Amino acid sequence: MPAAKPAEQLRSDGSLRHLLTLEGLPRATLEHLLERASHFVAPLGQMPSRNAALHGKTVAIMFAEPSTRTRVSFELATHRLGADVINIEVQLSSRLKGESVLDTVATLESMHVDAFILRDADAGVPDLVAGHVASHVSVLSGGAGSHAHPTQGLLDALTVRRAKGRIEGLSIAIVGDVRHSRVARSAAQAFTALGAGDVRIVAPPALMPDAGEFIGCSRHESLASGITGADVVMMLRIQKERMAAAAIPDEAHYFAEWGLTRERLRLAAADAIVMHPQPMNRGVEIASDVADGPQSVIRDQVRHGVAVRMAVLETVLLRGDQP
Repeated sequence: MPAAKPAEQLRSDGSLRHLLTLEGLPRATLEHLLERASHFVAPLGQMPSRNAALHGKTVAIMFAEPSTRTRVSFELATHRLGADVINIEVQLSSRLKGESVLDTVATLESMHVDAFILRDADAGVPDLVAGHVASHVSVLSGGAGSHAHPTQGLLDALTVRRAKGRIEGLSIAIVGDVRHSRVARSAAQAFTALGAGDVRIVAPPALMPDAGEFIGCSRHESLASGITGADVVMMLRIQKERMAAAAIPDEAHYFAEWGLTRERLRLAAADAIVMHPQPMNRGVEIASDVADGPQSVIRDQVRHGVAVRMAVLETVLLRGDQP
């Protein structure tokens, strides 16, 4: 597929139309999305937040890669805002018959689809589609290659803010396979834009991103140095699907060197929180007693994902009181 020109995410009036990456978005836009998402967070055991703000709108979810949390949370978010949702199984769609993604989108657009949520191994697909849809249509990335996962970055930021009361000034360690992680890229962009004091990229040399990436973040090739004193420790899984077979580390050895255990967590701040975007490889990057322990906010991340995606859908499709 030819490289797609980066699509403009903001309308001429400054409101958010597409969400393809967090890179370069104004801090005021990020703050608006987090504030709106906070209104949609409901405690477990209570009825989830819902309204009919998007009644009459139609959203198409088109995922070419497997997903549980992102797909389901986008679908729930759409339903809870009163919109119609169409799930397109790309592996079963006309793309396998040779139809281009743009032709598929144009067909659905003719059926009055107002927003497309796309996940693809090709990082350029969301930008490509955003550059070709009608002016009233929005495109949201549900994850693109190893490039971006903007709603995940937002839900991670919301989780930190709700758990710690702030993001400004915090030391946040992102640990593991950073090189292949779209989650790490979007999370680092969110934390940096929202004023984190020290965003740390912590990875073994083979899993460290290139020097030109993660500008403004400190780098650590030792788990101990990377998490010492950290307010937030966010663990990442090894992205086997994005590696050559020869590059996949031995899991037992990896856990021995890089797995987050209770003993290692004591290096972080006493009130540090533990995060993970999931799916988790227990006993590889994180021990079960840490993942399920009192400092873990991993389940909160999942719950906040629906709230963030509600906020994004409402914002792009209604414009609302955007900054």
